[in-house]
Amino acid sequence: MRKPRLLLVDDEVPFVANLLKLLSRRGYEVSAVYDGESALRIVEEKEFDVVILDQNMPGKDGITVLRELKKKWPQLEVVILTGYSSVDMALDGFELGAYDYTTKPIKLGDLEEKIGQAFRRKTLRT
Repeated sequence: MRKPRLLLVDDEVPFVANLLKLLSRRGYEVSAVYDGESALRIVEEKEFDVVILDQNMPGKDGITVLRELKKKWPQLEVVILTGYSSVDMALDGFELGAYDYTTKPIKLGDLEEKIGQAFRRKTLRT
């Protein structure tokens, strides 16, 4: 089974650079953008299986991006990462179709597990 194609969306450049390097070394095809608008543009151009999406970003926040992604690409799985968790935001994310919602920092192995589970769900539905 192939590894999922990932899109990282987070405004924290060092976090994204580190995660991009770690996931690439583990064999994932990974792209990264730093804001919600760029995420929506790149998904128009490339196919992804799982989006790792920051909740709190300037401009379009993660919940807004999630809503727009799921409207146009309902098969796309989204894992929301945040440093500022709240029960209400988590519920909003799940209601909009997020696969999972987790806080930063996250261990790479735990993130890979969530990515794998989201990818399996996507492949079962398509």
